[in-house]
Amino acid sequence: MNNEVLKVFDGHGKELGVATREEVHRLGHWHEAIHCWFVHREEDIQYIYLQIRSPFKKDYPNLLDITAAGHLLAHETVNDGVREIEEELGIEVAMSQLIPLGVLHYSVTREDFIDKELANVFLYVSEITFDDFKLQQEEVSGIVRADFESFLALWLGGGDEINVKGYETDHAGTKVPVNKMVGKDNFVPHGISYYKDIINLISSNT
Repeated sequence: MNNEVLKVFDGHGKELGVATREEVHRLGHWHEAIHCWFVHREEDIQYIYLQIRSPFKKDYPNLLDITAAGHLLAHETVNDGVREIEEELGIEVAMSQLIPLGVLHYSVTREDFIDKELANVFLYVSEITFDDFKLQQEEVSGIVRADFESFLALWLGGGDEINVKGYETDHAGTKVPVNKMVGKDNFVPHGISYYKDIINLISSNT
């Protein structure tokens, strides 16, 4: 996977060339990604779906993350990026079913990892159930959902924990129910500003 070739950009979105995924994160190149957030309304409550990253992932194993997300390869357009949804979640979605929320620039730096993404963000207002997901276990170990209002309160300063419910898959592929309280430390650290932007964009489009 580190040998995947991605397009790289300057901070203004001007394309500069290509680099391997390993180089992109080691040298801190701006690169394109696609983020898709699933929401679902049930009995007047809006829920937001979160994936649980596989324990086998090099980066951020076992943490809660965007419903589906991934890098755009050098030869791909944004439209091609919907493959990530089907690959990770087993949900076939057409680009026409997604609500575009824009491109977010965000950067996270750790000691040995720099992630500078031009994130093409989309919203999927779905009618799916947990039974519809067919998870790619090497990437995603589980799927849960949270009350969107609680999710909002967590990231906008009104709460310390939220309840998430769903399931994880064990090493044999068996679904194990999840019903627990989680805090910010249980999420991939995209940055509070990113989560605030996402909440505002989803709120404006649902």
